[in-house]
Amino acid sequence: MTLNLRFFLHAFLPFALGYYLSYFYRVVNGVIAEPLTLELGLGPATLGWIGSAYFLFFAAAQLPLGVLLDRFDTRKVASAILVIAAAGALIFALAQNATQLWIGRGLIGLGVSACLMSAFRAYAALVPPERLAMINGLQLACGGLGALTATAPVEWLLPLTGWRGMFFGLAILTLAIALLLRLRVPVILSAEQPREDSLMTQIRDSLAIFRNRAFLRVAPASVLNQAIYIALLSLWASVWLREVDGYSGSATADLLFWSAAGMVAGFMGLGWLTTRLQQLGFTTTQVSVSGMLVFSVCMLALILRWPVPTTLLWVILGFFGSSGTLMYAALSQSFPKKLAGRVNTALNLLVFASAFLIQWLIGVLIALWTPAADGSYPDMAYVYAFAAVAACQMLALVWYFLARPGTP
Repeated sequence: MTLNLRFFLHAFLPFALGYYLSYFYRVVNGVIAEPLTLELGLGPATLGWIGSAYFLFFAAAQLPLGVLLDRFDTRKVASAILVIAAAGALIFALAQNATQLWIGRGLIGLGVSACLMSAFRAYAALVPPERLAMINGLQLACGGLGALTATAPVEWLLPLTGWRGMFFGLAILTLAIALLLRLRVPVILSAEQPREDSLMTQIRDSLAIFRNRAFLRVAPASVLNQAIYIALLSLWASVWLREVDGYSGSATADLLFWSAAGMVAGFMGLGWLTTRLQQLGFTTTQVSVSGMLVFSVCMLALILRWPVPTTLLWVILGFFGSSGTLMYAALSQSFPKKLAGRVNTALNLLVFASAFLIQWLIGVLIALWTPAADGSYPDMAYVYAFAAVAACQMLALVWYFLARPGTP
């Protein structure tokens, strides 16, 4: 399909709006954490548990989703699943305790689980391979815009709507985008050969991806780069900025806004840079790994309190926190096209399973320290918790350099 106005209006725009919404849901938890805590009396471990439900349900959907996307029309899969997110937003808005919040947030995660992977699946079928990294980057940038509007703008809006009113509105918006996906996106499977593989063959192919040497070499570093930044932006960055750095709620929201802006710039800039560097002989994987190395150094700067301006540090973390997403394009180009949906969802499964564990475990590690009389935890609790996840990222990069290269 030609990358013209028709492509952007009928294929790109509906998927971009869906992913915008997905990322908004993902990040807004960090901004509403304070009013949630005050209204329902939530501790850090409970807060992390509620936030992690999004990632747990999201991850659980990935393998079945990969088979669905490779077997059925993409627009039907994406629009039908998104309706579940609308139901989750409604439950979250009406919740009266932590369990109800967890269920609502989990259903939101399940409902938006197809927003990015359905787009990548469609683009793998419709977009020329040499343009795939750039289009994927634009898609990811639209998600970053969702993250941007879930920070400072939400902080400004909360006094008017409250977090409950906001989630009522999100439920309505989610239904509208589901309808747009169903009515505007063209049929995807007609752009390819008809599916001849049986369902069991597709499932076996999906499981085989996790044994593939090329996949296993790059997946740990890519997964942890994305999962750590997701866990930070969606919850723990705001807690760190308030509790460790001492920023107010509005200043914290502003810093999250700039970090999300850095992520948007990373999605677009790294996609564009990869396209240009490929002409000079560099691979998508090499660009991705280089960015992940920079991200690891920035995590060290955060934990060790290097004298770097706070805004600049969080912008750079956002920019290079997107480095691991380049692996979606790299793996799509490395495996047969018929496996494109399953390869992407295999990686996404690991990303969101890891984000679930990281977001929850950071809260658990912080809660190991004894809180002060006012309920606050010592700075070292946060430092050790962040250091633990940063160490995992560094070990994954070591694995990448030590593991033998393989081919699909």
